Amino acid sequence: MVDASVTHVRPASASDYVALLKPRVMSLVVFTGLVGYVCAPGQGDIVLGFAAILAIAVAAGASGALNMWYDADIDAVMTRTRLRPIPAGKVSKDEALALGIALSILAVLTMQIAGGTFAAALLAFTIFFYAVVYTMWLKRSTPQNIVIGGLAGALPPAIAWAAKTGSLSLDPALMVAVIFFWTPPHFWALSLLQKNDYAAAKVPMLPVTNGAKSTRRHIFAYSLLLAPLALAPVFTGLGGVVYGACAALGGAFFVFLAWRVLTSQAGESDAEANKPARNLFAFSILYLFALFAALLIDRGIG
Repeated sequence: MVDASVTHVRPASASDYVALLKPRVMSLVVFTGLVGYVCAPGQGDIVLGFAAILAIAVAAGASGALNMWYDADIDAVMTRTRLRPIPAGKVSKDEALALGIALSILAVLTMQIAGGTFAAALLAFTIFFYAVVYTMWLKRSTPQNIVIGGLAGALPPAIAWAAKTGSLSLDPALMVAVIFFWTPPHFWALSLLQKNDYAAAKVPMLPVTNGAKSTRRHIFAYSLLLAPLALAPVFTGLGGVVYGACAALGGAFFVFLAWRVLTSQAGESDAEANKPARNLFAFSILYLFALFAALLIDRGIG
């Protein structure tokens, strides 16, 4: 096991610092933010729009760096995360903290210029919610950590909408709600695969505290809520024909995969038993991307 407090033994490379920003997570955050900006009413400004999306990207990276700084002890225990820059000894905790704070300030100031005070305040709240409320408190104290903490990852479309219009409405709230209800089944599917790691790290994820069977029931329940909710943008005019087809077919398949998880032994047996959870986790990423891509397509058609 690698000691999370170890200092790096060689100069960190650029890729080490990029890894601190969780680029894969950032990419989805940036994409949903971009869709929120494009779908918001009005022409907008290309330069200010680019700056607003850049601010969201930088804020996501800052949140990732602060998360890795605080969770270095957990990351050092878990197989999935022990090769991250801090537990691997490539970047020190102080460097990660400094990077996270600097990028947070830069992101909020950029959003203030590009999108105004309201959007900047929302962005600052998102960073605070992820880094402090979720990372420092919820993650280590309650099995509902990912449910409540998922709000941070759901807000980028609303932030981008506010940056373009200066206000919010039902449509950005629906985009936030879709991501919010998508997050638990997505992440709990992963937690079934990583149950032993979370137990070793003493993180109270649902499979650890309530057991795999309860987690599978929760995944199915949230999937049943998510599928019809994802159709709501069709009735407000935010989504069109392409979105409606994507939400209907994708939602039905999402529920089917969740049912497969419900009736499986995922989280309790061997790797083969975990296959339904692995399939749901992989499809959930494609599903969310497809929903927001469909909004872009409908916007372009319109």
